[in-house]
Amino acid sequence: MVKQKTIAQEITIEGVGLHTGQNVVMTFKPAPINNGFTFVRVDLPGSPVIEADATYVVSTERGTNLEHKGVQLHTTEHVLAALVGCDLDNVIIELNASEPPIMDGSSKYFVEAVEKAGIVEQEAERNEYIVKEVISYVDERTGSEIIVMPADEYQVTTMVDFGTKVLGTQNATLKNLNDFKSEISEARTFSFLHELETLLAHGLIKGGDLNNAIVYVDKEISDETFQHLKVAFGKDDISVKPNGILDNLTLHYPNEAARHKLLDVVGDLALIGTRIRGKVIANKPGHFVNTQFAKKMSKIIKTERRNQVPVYDLNKEPLMDITKIMAMLPHRYPMLLVDRIIELTDTHVVGMKNVTMNEEFFQGHFPGAPVMPGVLIIEAMAQTGGILALSTVPDPENYLTYFMKIDNVRFKQQVLPGDTLIFKLDLISPIRRGICHMQAVAYANGKIATEAELMAQIVKAK
Repeated sequence: MVKQKTIAQEITIEGVGLHTGQNVVMTFKPAPINNGFTFVRVDLPGSPVIEADATYVVSTERGTNLEHKGVQLHTTEHVLAALVGCDLDNVIIELNASEPPIMDGSSKYFVEAVEKAGIVEQEAERNEYIVKEVISYVDERTGSEIIVMPADEYQVTTMVDFGTKVLGTQNATLKNLNDFKSEISEARTFSFLHELETLLAHGLIKGGDLNNAIVYVDKEISDETFQHLKVAFGKDDISVKPNGILDNLTLHYPNEAARHKLLDVVGDLALIGTRIRGKVIANKPGHFVNTQFAKKMSKIIKTERRNQVPVYDLNKEPLMDITKIMAMLPHRYPMLLVDRIIELTDTHVVGMKNVTMNEEFFQGHFPGAPVMPGVLIIEAMAQTGGILALSTVPDPENYLTYFMKIDNVRFKQQVLPGDTLIFKLDLISPIRRGICHMQAVAYANGKIATEAELMAQIVKAK
């Protein structure tokens, strides 16, 4: 079991936003279990929170940009890549601007900050999605493709080809997250000269200089352009190196562009919200294809988890047998529809019923084709939930439970004689004034049979 991790103490980083040119103060803070990565805009009234969630991606121009309830964040990928690369699960990121500081265009300084703050394990198991089959996303317009396949750990390979001689074709691979700091974190963002000219002309790169972006020169530079670049970067002189990049920067690696694309993939896939155990292969990745793949993965994971059947050892001694259940519930034959309670906490309950041909309702539902009525499956789930509700009062034998509302009922498969029904009910909200609102699921034969939202109230018997 791998435990969730957060940082040991808060730490602050200051710098300039690449696109806004604003001074930015960013603080990493420890976060509770299952918090994930959350951004907090402390410069706005109420300090609104934006979760690192793929569903909030609204734009992928010049970075991955999020928006939730009108609050925006820009260029989130480098920070998120650093947090994943440091093997973290839960961090709060406070910002006094709409984008993190660009620093040197890599994740290096964010990784160093995390290491300075320290990392601690938390008392909860890490949520991890184990890839069992190949999952892919293809951008038909660009030919970009990302796939993930089964592997023993999280691995990423990127392959880039921009069709230019100055950059050529490059590959990069991260075989283990432990190598992120030494192999990937220092890879800086890059741009082609023609892109840079457009950004400068439209005032979209106010915080840039030759220290936070590699500029590949993919065209002849006119004297006018040279002069423009000198002014933009505040330099007395600018020249092109023999390897085709603007001066004042030395490549950390020959394939630094591919490594930075890998860094972006790690950061963008953090928006899935769940750690992946599998190998990601990205061919010509970019923020659009990365985030579309993240959205697809997030949807798959949520669907599978919703349909996942929990496993319980039915041979173990139950928490409550039928005698203890009858001491708490007023129901009796033929309306007592739960045989055992397997688990019971403050927030959930798990019960069981063995369905036999001796059930009275099979006489008329239906002769020759016995099927348990759906309404009785709902009733059985409600009785199981009643155990949870009545466990909150000191004298449950003096209370009754009454239905108030049933929503979103779905019957997914028939329940037949010989089936074993497992009921799992989780509180949707805390019990208040005796009102219990629960998400209920009934499982049979390794599949979901019925699901519903139930609301009931416990009332003292007269």
